[in-house]
Amino acid sequence: MLGGMPKRPAPPLSRTRRVTLAGAFGFTRLIVELGVLSSFAFSLALFVAAIAQAYVTIRAALGDLGEAHTTKTLIVAAVEQADTLLVGVALLIISFGLQALFVGRVQNVPRWLHIDSFDDLKQKLIGIVIVALSVNFFSVALEWKGGTDILVYGAAIAAVILAVGAYSVILSRQGHRPDAPEDPHAAP
Repeated sequence: MLGGMPKRPAPPLSRTRRVTLAGAFGFTRLIVELGVLSSFAFSLALFVAAIAQAYVTIRAALGDLGEAHTTKTLIVAAVEQADTLLVGVALLIISFGLQALFVGRVQNVPRWLHIDSFDDLKQKLIGIVIVALSVNFFSVALEWKGGTDILVYGAAIAAVILAVGAYSVILSRQGHRPDAPEDPHAAP
């Protein structure tokens, strides 16, 4: 009771209102599914692009094997390919994660790719972002010609990695607080 007045139960939703709400939720699932498909398509496109670029680079390098610049060219291309593949993997994880969270679990994926919550999805992406930033810096360092410009770039990447790492620690502690009571309604 609030202020001496008895609390009235909410009236049940009419059939028309239930159908409208169900349609709205069904539409949002469709929109999410389109997002899943677009993320998956970009992921596949990046994988294909990385494979094609590797083929072109290796084919061009075969004629110059043994030259000093060829080895460095191959190393830079390999690191850049790793960066492209990491972004592709991040998009693939986003695709699987959104599918699992909004539409339904994806079958036949490795256990490490099972996404049970947004925090799960964020943690997986944080790891890939940190590795991708590190690979990107390594790529820039390989092409570095000297000077102090790389220090500013490295400091900026380090600051982002530290911030993302701190966020990851905070996120993991919020999800696994030892002082939080267990939810009796939580699924095992």
